[in-house]
Amino acid sequence: MIVVTTPTGQIGRRLTELLLSAGEPVRVIVRDPSRLSPQVRDRVEVVAGSHGDPDAVDRAFAGADSVFWLVPPDYRAKSLDAAYLDFTRPACEAIVSRGVRRVVGVSALGRGFPGRAGLVSASLAMDELIAATGVAYRALAMPSFMDNLLRDAKSIGGQGVFSGMTLGDRKVPACATRDIAAVAARLLRDTTWTGTEDVPVLGPEDLTMHDMARIMSEVLGRPVRYEQVTAETFRAGLLAHGMSEAMAEGMVEMMEAKNAGLDNAAPRTPGSSTPTSFREWCGEVLKPAVEGVGARS
Repeated sequence: MIVVTTPTGQIGRRLTELLLSAGEPVRVIVRDPSRLSPQVRDRVEVVAGSHGDPDAVDRAFAGADSVFWLVPPDYRAKSLDAAYLDFTRPACEAIVSRGVRRVVGVSALGRGFPGRAGLVSASLAMDELIAATGVAYRALAMPSFMDNLLRDAKSIGGQGVFSGMTLGDRKVPACATRDIAAVAARLLRDTTWTGTEDVPVLGPEDLTMHDMARIMSEVLGRPVRYEQVTAETFRAGLLAHGMSEAMAEGMVEMMEAKNAGLDNAAPRTPGSSTPTSFREWCGEVLKPAVEGVGARS
C-alpha cells in the first residue's frame, strides 16, 4: 500500500494518477474528499483529514509500505518550525508505530549551504526529522518549480511582466511538477532501496529569468519581460497578501540564498535532469493558463 499526501495538489494529483495507472494500491489523505475526481475517488482508499493530524496519519499509515510526504504551504504559520517540523512530527510517530518502510518527501536543494536559507533550511530540518525515525528516505531536492509562474499568469497576459527577487542574469535550474511526480512514482514503486539520500530534480537546463522571458515571448506571441524587485518590495508584497511575518522573512531568506548560489550547488547529471523543458512547459501549461485568464477578464 502506498499513501499519498496532498492528492489534490499539482504534484500529488499527478502522482496518484501515475500510481493508479501502474496498478498500485493507493490510499490518500485529503481534507476534503469531494475535491478528488470521481475517477480517482472510486479507485483509492480515502482517509479524510489533515496529514498534520496524529489520528489521520495513524489511520492512513496502518499497513502502508511507502508514503509520499509533502508539507502543504501554510503562509500564516507563526514560525518556520511550526510550518514544517511541528506539522511533520505526528507523521514521524506514525512511521515508527505503523512500521512504514519507505518515505519519499518533497524538499529542497541546498544541503550544506553555509548560512540561513529560510524555507529551505526548514525543509532540510524536516528531512533530518524524518530520517531520524530510521525509515528509508529519499528527499526530492528541488529548485524552483516552473509551475510557480502560474501565479503570474494574469500579469504576464495583461502587462507582459513577471517579477521576483531572483537575479535576472543568474542561470538556475527549474523543474516541472509533472516531472517531480514521475520521479516520486518511480521511487515509490521501487521496493529495493534503503538508507537516506537526496535526489536532485533539476529539469533539463539552467536558464536566467531573462532567458525565461524570451522563451515566454516566443511561445505566447507577445512581449514578456522580467522585473527584479528588492527584498523590501518582495517582503511587502507577501505581507500585503496575508503572509505571516515569519513566513515572509523565510521566503526572503530563501531567495537571498538562491541568489547566492544555493540552487547551483548540485551537479547536473543524466540522473538529476528531468525531461520537460521550459519551452515545452510554456506551450502546454502556461499558455493555456494565460489565455484562460484573458478569456475571463
